[in-house]
Amino acid sequence: MTAPSNPPSCAGADAPEDGVLAGQRRALARAITLVESSRADHQQAAGEMLARLLPHAGKSVRVGISGVPGVGKSTFIEALGLHLIDKGHKVAVLAVDPSSSLSGGSILGDKTQMERLSVSPQAFIRPSPAAGSLGGVAAHTRESVLICEAAGFDVVIVETVGVGQSEIAVAGMTDVFVLLQLPNAGDDLQAIKRGIVELADLIVYNKVDLDPEAAELAMGKMRNSLGMLRSAHAAWRPPVLGVSALRGDGMETFWQTV
Repeated sequence: MTAPSNPPSCAGADAPEDGVLAGQRRALARAITLVESSRADHQQAAGEMLARLLPHAGKSVRVGISGVPGVGKSTFIEALGLHLIDKGHKVAVLAVDPSSSLSGGSILGDKTQMERLSVSPQAFIRPSPAAGSLGGVAAHTRESVLICEAAGFDVVIVETVGVGQSEIAVAGMTDVFVLLQLPNAGDDLQAIKRGIVELADLIVYNKVDLDPEAAELAMGKMRNSLGMLRSAHAAWRPPVLGVSALRGDGMETFWQTV
């Protein structure tokens, strides 16, 4: 009978968390793989590892980013990440990829879509499959955030799958929940629908350079519509911003608002 394999460990480290605390990218990737494993022995090892990492976590700005497919989430995150690295930050991106309901597989192509950011030594990008989890995030996204924080990343961005009105779990695990919108999508009624819009801390219209007039009209309608919604934060009216992620326009204003 074959003996069970050992849980993933970090090369050159006595325990998985040693490499994470040292900021080793390979150790960070293996630690996330460990918490994502469904094996009972791996889950036990992951729990012990997280208990030791927890005192070193909690020091980042957590930004959740959601939006419909095609809104430009990956382009926006890459532009934002490069901007933050220029300002001296270390940026981790946890990208949740939709899984096929037929095969169960995922493309996990987010690193390919963020080619410039992925090669930066100050960035870490980890795509994970949704694997049937609802809410727009993966089953262990929260634990992955803690691991990235322990590794020294002071900005952690969680990119959800392309979502609808009810997939809002990311709002509960981040400091700032950003909803990306397209200038020519939806109408006044769409803007005041309950669900994801109610929980957004920031609403950002991407690709405003394609049709500036339509973008200004859409943002004006959204600002007016927000007055009809009961926000999750009574004292906060979500700002509505316009950016062009492809051109890198609006990133500084966005981060100042965050």
